Amino acid sequence: MNIKRLVDLNLKDRRVFIRSDLNVPIQDGKITSPKRILASIPTIKFALQQGASVMVTSHLGRPEEGKFSSEDSLKPVVEFLKNYLDYPVKFISNWVNKPFNVTPGQLTVLENCRFNIGEKHNDEVLAKKYASLTDIFVMDAFGTAHRKEASTYGIAQYADIACAGILFVAELEALEKALFEPSRPMIAIVGGSKVSSKLIILDTLSEKVDQLIVGGGIANTFIKAMGFDIGSSMYEEDLVPAAKKIIDKLVKRSASLPVISDVVCGKKLDANESAIKKNIKDINKDDMIFDLGEDSVNEIVKCIQKAKTIIWNGPIGVFEFAQFSKGTETMTHAIASSDAFSLAGGGDTVAAIEKFNVANDISYISTAGGAFLEFAEGKKLPAIEILEKRF
Repeated sequence: MNIKRLVDLNLKDRRVFIRSDLNVPIQDGKITSPKRILASIPTIKFALQQGASVMVTSHLGRPEEGKFSSEDSLKPVVEFLKNYLDYPVKFISNWVNKPFNVTPGQLTVLENCRFNIGEKHNDEVLAKKYASLTDIFVMDAFGTAHRKEASTYGIAQYADIACAGILFVAELEALEKALFEPSRPMIAIVGGSKVSSKLIILDTLSEKVDQLIVGGGIANTFIKAMGFDIGSSMYEEDLVPAAKKIIDKLVKRSASLPVISDVVCGKKLDANESAIKKNIKDINKDDMIFDLGEDSVNEIVKCIQKAKTIIWNGPIGVFEFAQFSKGTETMTHAIASSDAFSLAGGGDTVAAIEKFNVANDISYISTAGGAFLEFAEGKKLPAIEILEKRF
């Protein structure tokens, strides 16, 4: 894609405004997972090393615009950065209407941009105020690339220069490699609770992949579409026809949906519930499917072992409970052991990667959620669109 890249620009003595994704989980004022901060640091450090006056902002949580809330403040992020970076870090809370100074070699963190009235609706006046603060705008928050907001889109319209940061470019290149230039065979694993939330990506991927693997509540809807009883399992009755169409589309392309022959059931979703292994033909009315069985998972593993490209979004079972985690665990380790290019994205996917300790063995782990899905669906993301226009 034709977009300017931060690493190609002269940053010395320039004011650089970076929109990062520092939306990290915070409990009792402490960051419980700094992954997104760590992923954003290469862009921040690069700009500082080049002698720029660096500003960075991000959203955090879902505050009401115009109202400060301490639980959504970036202050814990600032403390983390002070301890992590070998550069001075200062924090400015009221930064839109109050003049402030920036200096080369110093990082200035600007308070949660969603406190600003007009941020989410891409207010033109606000976007121009943002742009007036900088010589170079850097979009590095790929996780928000699907949102047309003042700090992700509007500022890019009005800043003198708009470019992509190191993380943004890495995310984009990984997605393009997996979706547009895949080595074959290409497989996609899509898990989660609802087909409705991933119907478009399932339909899109069914036109691209050699095998489509479904898990979680999504698998239940597909199992129903195949004509099997699923007992009391969670599924979406109105989307059974859509699942059938996706199955038919795969068959017509000589692609496949690996056979689901056995599952792991319980009577209720509970940490202490007994796990019962059953053939897919033997489901009772009060059974609930919480994982795929050993034979079904082995079929998935065979697909993974043959694959050259793997796109992974979502677990295949309720892996939070040990008795229903075996399917996701086995699949996760198979992906980690594969020589294929593996692209993983989504909160539950990352949680599974962390739980089973395979982060170093996945080719690329996306920090994005909604943007990951929308890009994979073939949608044009606003942040990419504006960076291309500014190129």
